[in-house]
Amino acid sequence: MYTEYTTRKVIVMEWIEGRRLSEVKDLYLIEVGVYCSFNQLLECGFYHADPHPGNLLRTSDGKLAYLGEFKQELRDGFIEACLHLVNRDFDALATDFVTLGLLPPTAEKEAVTKALTGVFQNAVSKGVRNISFGDLLGNLGTTMYKFKFRIPSYFSLVIRSLAVLEGIAVGFNPDYKVLGSTYPWIARKVLTDSSPQLRSSLENLLYKDGVFDIDRLESLLTESLRAKTDKTLVKQPSEGADSKMVMKEILSFTLTEKGGFVRKIIVQEFAKGLDALGLATLETAAARVPFSTFFFPSLMTEEDIVNLRTFQRLMLLLSGTRRKEDFNTGTTKASPDQNQILYTEELSLVLNQFDSIQDILPVLSVIPELPAESQQQLLQLPANLVQQLISRAAARTVKRVFL
Repeated sequence: MYTEYTTRKVIVMEWIEGRRLSEVKDLYLIEVGVYCSFNQLLECGFYHADPHPGNLLRTSDGKLAYLGEFKQELRDGFIEACLHLVNRDFDALATDFVTLGLLPPTAEKEAVTKALTGVFQNAVSKGVRNISFGDLLGNLGTTMYKFKFRIPSYFSLVIRSLAVLEGIAVGFNPDYKVLGSTYPWIARKVLTDSSPQLRSSLENLLYKDGVFDIDRLESLLTESLRAKTDKTLVKQPSEGADSKMVMKEILSFTLTEKGGFVRKIIVQEFAKGLDALGLATLETAAARVPFSTFFFPSLMTEEDIVNLRTFQRLMLLLSGTRRKEDFNTGTTKASPDQNQILYTEELSLVLNQFDSIQDILPVLSVIPELPAESQQQLLQLPANLVQQLISRAAARTVKRVFL
């Protein structure tokens, strides 16, 4: 922009020679445009409601009315809504609609949740990469009328912007989905943002009724690796990437300052798993002593079994390895003998996590490749783990003695 020629009523800008985006036929450039629009919307708080191929680079035709500001609380609410939609948390999504001003606080939440479940359940069951933004809006029409949704002016313009973006991309690739393309950015934003509102949403998402959901953490981390950033607009490895590359990406992310909140959660769950592993080992060893079950009560609880399974999943996740088998996650009551068999099986799964020593070597070899800051954080983890293990052991002792 030439400021010396620009006044309050006239803006003078540099003329850029080039081809229209619609003439390039390059899907990657479309993805860059979508990224820039989402970054502008959710990071900087401004939106352009008419992002056609020309306006992705400039504001033209006097359409300044299509520009607007997206306040911080609305940005966080929009991110939360996308997060809850993809993870099928429709109860939280109903609350998000109130935050975004689409529903009044007096709306019947249970009825709204039921309606949203009926509208979105089938659409999101196909996976985030197959969710059509246009279809979602079309399916929502009847529900909006029934519950007297309000459409704030900002919302209609933001929705227009997203719909136009998806329309442009579909012209290049009929299977393109704007939400699937931008969700990795949203996942990374939720995992790294210091906003108390987003951190609270992340914690509530990962801990449903107080129980840690490893599937959701794994999904968020996996999707975040696909995210394009302002430093490198290149495709991140997601499918078919070797375990060392995936592991390096995960460690590089969780060991940074921005990954501190997620790192705290992982360390906490890792400590729970190590604690459960110790109990399972003791119980398995004690079972080899004749009649020991008659004299010593069971050390393992159902919570410990869940923690042991989570530990196994965390080991796989942090090593960049896919699950080799699914195992029973039920919590049905069992006899002491059945419990012993269960503990032995769970312990065997964890101890035989890797097929051979060759599977562990990449974990060690990637450490020197990490940035100095990440290596420093890695050195502090053992002390944090020991501290949490001591706290858990002390709490369990007090509980067994006094409760």
